[in-house]
Amino acid sequence: RNFVKKMDNKNSGDTDENKDDISNVMGFGSFGGGKKAKQFDFMAMFEQTRQTAMDRSQKVLEDRVKDTKIDDRPHSSGNTIKGPQPLKNKQTDSESEDDDDDDVIGPPIPGSMKTSAEQDEDEVIGPPIPTATAANDDDDEDEPEEEEEVPWNKIPSSHEIELRHGSKTVSALTLDPSGARLVTGGYDYDMKFWDFAGMDSSLRSFRNLRPCQSHPIRSLAYNASGEYILIVAGNSQAKVITRDGHDVMECPKGDQYMNDMAKTKGHIAMLNGGCWNPKNRHEFITCSNDGSVRIWDTTCDKKHKNIMKPRSKLGRKATPTACVYSTDGKLIATACQDGSIHVFENKKYIVGNPAMLTRGAHQEGSDVSGMAFSYDGTTLATRGGDDTVKLWDIRNFKKPINVAEGLTNYFPVTDVIFSPDDKMVITGVSVKKNEGKGKLVFMERNTLQVVREMTVSDSSVVRCLWHPKLNQIVCGCSDGVAKLYYDPDKSVRGAKLCVFKKKKREEGSDFISSTHIITPHALPMFRTDREKSTWKQDLKARMDPTKSKRPDLPVSGPGQGGRIAAKGGTLSQYIAQSIAKSVPDDRDKDPRAAILRHAEAAESDPYWITPAYKKDQPYATFQKEEEEEEENDGPLWKKPKLK
Repeated sequence: RNFVKKMDNKNSGDTDENKDDISNVMGFGSFGGGKKAKQFDFMAMFEQTRQTAMDRSQKVLEDRVKDTKIDDRPHSSGNTIKGPQPLKNKQTDSESEDDDDDDVIGPPIPGSMKTSAEQDEDEVIGPPIPTATAANDDDDEDEPEEEEEVPWNKIPSSHEIELRHGSKTVSALTLDPSGARLVTGGYDYDMKFWDFAGMDSSLRSFRNLRPCQSHPIRSLAYNASGEYILIVAGNSQAKVITRDGHDVMECPKGDQYMNDMAKTKGHIAMLNGGCWNPKNRHEFITCSNDGSVRIWDTTCDKKHKNIMKPRSKLGRKATPTACVYSTDGKLIATACQDGSIHVFENKKYIVGNPAMLTRGAHQEGSDVSGMAFSYDGTTLATRGGDDTVKLWDIRNFKKPINVAEGLTNYFPVTDVIFSPDDKMVITGVSVKKNEGKGKLVFMERNTLQVVREMTVSDSSVVRCLWHPKLNQIVCGCSDGVAKLYYDPDKSVRGAKLCVFKKKKREEGSDFISSTHIITPHALPMFRTDREKSTWKQDLKARMDPTKSKRPDLPVSGPGQGGRIAAKGGTLSQYIAQSIAKSVPDDRDKDPRAAILRHAEAAESDPYWITPAYKKDQPYATFQKEEEEEEENDGPLWKKPKLK
């Protein structure tokens, strides 16, 4: 506006037309400051776009006609192959003039979207193109129909390897999610790590730990990411370590003088089981003889995250013996010694009452040793101490679906698992010593009928594990052996990586210990012998009594080197001889008698004292001894005390 005012003052003599020109140049409709809106002709823009599309379509049509003329050439067989031809236009000129406004802009409409009348009008020259469905139909007719393989034929059991854990029962097994490492634990308090990629055919573990001192290990488990290992032992404090064995956390111990377990920060009695949440890599649960199931988090080791307290039929404390998460992590199932099964919902605040409850699921007083959810999350399998395996439907939890009996169980940690395809249930069978062979039993899921029994060893089969990625089965036995079964065709990695590796050559002791400078032309006084191996050095050191610390040989003769002869070979003999040959010491005699012994010589030949008193006291005067008092002078208590 200031600029316009200056221009107005400068050109005060200009006409109104000049003012209008100035305002138009500045973008104002008038000196009042109003703007003019920019105008667009939409119809002209649409017409221009339509004309451009028609030109492009015409050019594409001409290129197709040229390609058709090139392809119409005779071949060696004399036949002529015609390429695709442009579509014929049956409309007359008058119709085309009337339908100019209805021309299609852009590529032609696909055939699948055309009507039947339009498809009839399109004439295609050449043989019909075979469709993919027709080709597939021909292949199906030629190939024989493949029969579906039964589930028990998929069991990888053609080959096996034996991993020696110790001499006592292998009570815990776990494989990381990738299948690279196996961890075993037993009643000998030890954990052993097995790396399939690093092992050779000697099948030795690369690490051995004793994480819980003198407590047997009851359960081991990798979390969902494979970075942590949960250790549940016979004490009251579960432990979490890394995959390399370094400590991460240890659950705190509760106050054993508290009656309400919810008021304590941890368990106060022996642990029975534990497992990780499959959907949360930091969350896990443990169950204990104190009658509680607690939820923990690795990010907080001061107190449990939540607690569940199963109750018996009379409302008293029930002891949980096993616990497990569902596959989606929303449910927590636990079995108690009174035979009941409690299923709680995994919420932020868990109410004391379970979401599902079944009384008398197993025999009262027997320990339910194992529980497992199916991969689809609808079925729960339980392994009881009453020699049974039962399947439960989560949607109808009152009665079991099927029951399998006669499966002997002597251990409180015997497993039950589902196959990776969810079609079989697997568990181990216990036997007494020298009374049979331990077996791994495979049962059909729908009926729990035994479809296969696999003999494992002469001892009980306690733990079992079927890894879905490796397709390999691991069994823990009561004789301290873990056996791994695989199939070279059906299994991948795992035992196949180490079973064919040659053993590493053992390094012998015959090698040059240090560099030695050889000087063959040196003078004899400076020449040293060539040291070829430590074996020769050890031989020389053995001949040297000082380096080998050889004991002294027995002395023969009068004695040598400060050692006494054979007659006084020992210290006791030497002391006895020295005492026997010793002369009595004069100092042990009466001192008065020793002095009076020289009285005659002093009197006859005085030299020291007598000449000094010869003038003043020629005769020596001695004190006379007092006469002893008679014993009957008086009682003892009346006699004066000597000072």
